[in-house]
Amino acid sequence: MADTPAAFFDLDRTLMAGSSGLHWARAAYRAGLVGRRQMAGDAWANIRFRLRGSTDAETEQVRDRLGSFLEGRRVVDLERLGHQVLAGVLPRLYERMLQTAYDHQDEGRPVYIVTAATQDMAEVLAHVLGFDGAAGTKLEKRDGFYTGRYEGPFCYGEGKPMRMREIAQRDGLDLATSWAYSDSASDLPMLRAVGHAVVVNPDAELARVAREEGWDVMRFETLGRRLKIGAAVLAAAAAGGASATRRRPR
Repeated sequence: MADTPAAFFDLDRTLMAGSSGLHWARAAYRAGLVGRRQMAGDAWANIRFRLRGSTDAETEQVRDRLGSFLEGRRVVDLERLGHQVLAGVLPRLYERMLQTAYDHQDEGRPVYIVTAATQDMAEVLAHVLGFDGAAGTKLEKRDGFYTGRYEGPFCYGEGKPMRMREIAQRDGLDLATSWAYSDSASDLPMLRAVGHAVVVNPDAELARVAREEGWDVMRFETLGRRLKIGAAVLAAAAAGGASATRRRPR
């Protein structure tokens, strides 16, 4: 009988600042697998993601692009990027969230990463962090090559609770007494699949839902605040400069 509660953590902007996909793109660029233009686009997408989260349309584009990119590539070539991806991700982890996860473990609750990132990457990160497991997007492999297709659901939106239920059945967990942590309204299915939902650095829509549902909120992401303050300072400086120019005698 499933009676053990657990804790499930989204990765991007929840366990870590920004997007893990950016660090994967950087590693692929260094290995000559992607071009400079795509690398620049991924970097800008990461800044937008940290400011406002992701949208369903953007995530679908990433899914389709990843499938096209991987088709026909050797599995070993992507596996060899793992250490570079970890080198980018690990310094971006939120210490507060790691401590939250370890507190759950100390209370006897296993902890899992649930992410749209690949299953292989999610498992490696979970192992390094001392988590109990991970649910990611499973990529179809055949004869040592990626086919460009996915095994099972894309681990996003409704796909996340599907994977969580798989883990619960396998490990004897009770989702009704479990916790889930995420930053995005796209993860409402994940948050509603458990008895204790906690939102972390929420986007506007998730913050609204959290208020209505009475969910706990954790806030500590600072990039958006710093950029808004910087923009205000620049605007004030520009306005002051324009005013001084108008007052300067000819």
